[in-house]
Amino acid sequence: MELLLPTFRDVLLARRRVAPYLTPTPLIRPAALSRALGMDLYLKLENLQPIGAFKVRGGLNLVAAELDDLRGRRLFAASTGNHGLSVAYAARTFGLPASIYAPEGANPLKVASMEALGAEVVLIGRDFDAAREACEAAARRDGGRYIHSMNEPLLVAGVATLYLEALEAVPDADVLIVPVGGGSGLSGAGLVAKSLDPQIRVVGVQAEGAPAFYRSFRSGRTESTQRADTRAEGLATRQAFDLPLSMAKRYVDEMVLVQDAEMEEAMRQILETAHVVAEMAGAAAVAAAMSQRHELAGKRVICPISGGNATLQQLRGLF
Repeated sequence: MELLLPTFRDVLLARRRVAPYLTPTPLIRPAALSRALGMDLYLKLENLQPIGAFKVRGGLNLVAAELDDLRGRRLFAASTGNHGLSVAYAARTFGLPASIYAPEGANPLKVASMEALGAEVVLIGRDFDAAREACEAAARRDGGRYIHSMNEPLLVAGVATLYLEALEAVPDADVLIVPVGGGSGLSGAGLVAKSLDPQIRVVGVQAEGAPAFYRSFRSGRTESTQRADTRAEGLATRQAFDLPLSMAKRYVDEMVLVQDAEMEEAMRQILETAHVVAEMAGAAAVAAAMSQRHELAGKRVICPISGGNATLQQLRGLF
């Protein structure tokens, strides 16, 4: 079946749908960090969203768009945390039940937040993909609406609104750097950037220990890995998916890899220079900017702080 890819018009509609529930997040230019990296660096603070992550935009857009068909049905989602939080938040906003499947050992802060939003949380499997398979089976048995974390055009259009906000604020940006787990954020970033200015360079960054999307981007076909060896749970996926990969082929210029230690160093730098808390995945874009500082010297660079749901233990481990 041919994939239905979202368009820039879909992003504009998504902005209208989420506007009653979300306000634009700040875009800051931390002078100390810009100076240290030798570039004009802007941080889009999605850690300040109600769930502490950018994905809330996608969940709200999808449920708002499909609300008439969703009445009386349960929402299902598989997630390492932020996608599940997005679906849980949208379910509570619109009065729907939700079940979120997460891997055993999932970030306890995110699990507690999903439960506080009223979602049923099922911890199952060693990683995201094992939880996803269990969730898909449960949704089929129940007849509920399974919300895939990647292959959902309405999710991509929703999360793309963050890059629309960012590029409206910095229309002369040279580079967008975007963290990649499954690729919904990267897809949305590329769609918006190339629609507004084809010259903007769009770079995706993935964890070195979980490179499924990176490998798929290079090979041109969906690939998977046996393991996802990264502490950045938002990037810990073993499988690439069709919709974001198809969009990446159209809109993305480059993919790079960063190590966990580089993301932790970025977390420290962001906290010390910008006074902003980022989770590991949320710091991945800055980690890539740090590793590519020579290539990016003098350029205007936008990096999302895509999530701020770091535990106290994770933050203590930085120092």
